[in-house]
Amino acid sequence: MENLNENDLYKLVEQLSRQYFHKPFVDVVEFNNRLRTTGGRYLPAKRTIELNPKYVLECDEEEVIGILKHELCHYHLHIEGKGYKHGDRDFKNLLKETGSPRHCSPLPSALKRFKYIYQCRKCNHIYKRVRRVDVKKFRCGKCKGELVMNGQNNS
Repeated sequence: MENLNENDLYKLVEQLSRQYFHKPFVDVVEFNNRLRTTGGRYLPAKRTIELNPKYVLECDEEEVIGILKHELCHYHLHIEGKGYKHGDRDFKNLLKETGSPRHCSPLPSALKRFKYIYQCRKCNHIYKRVRRVDVKKFRCGKCKGELVMNGQNNS
């Protein structure tokens, strides 16, 4: 699925629309490189589905299909004049009917790995942090004990 172009993407969305919603998809679907925190989005004003291309590159086919099914739920409900937003009952019901996910999973590359490990001297609670912590300035959030650096994660 890595070499999916916009033409193939349209064919996939059309196929999913007919298979799960029994309706044609007649509008626009495109990749959007600017999407950062989501797998895709539906723009009601343009009737356009946008997909984050990083999901195609980093995730399996099942995840991408789940994102497209989720966006198709927004699309078809919007066209029918029903509640197409996340909080609407119609939307939640259609997600269940089609087996579409409520949220997409985070990108593997976006999962920041912690670099520093700190431990409280008093209660031994462990803190994993991406940035360094000034142990003279900060204390344990559980018991106000003193923090010590316990090591660095080099993965």
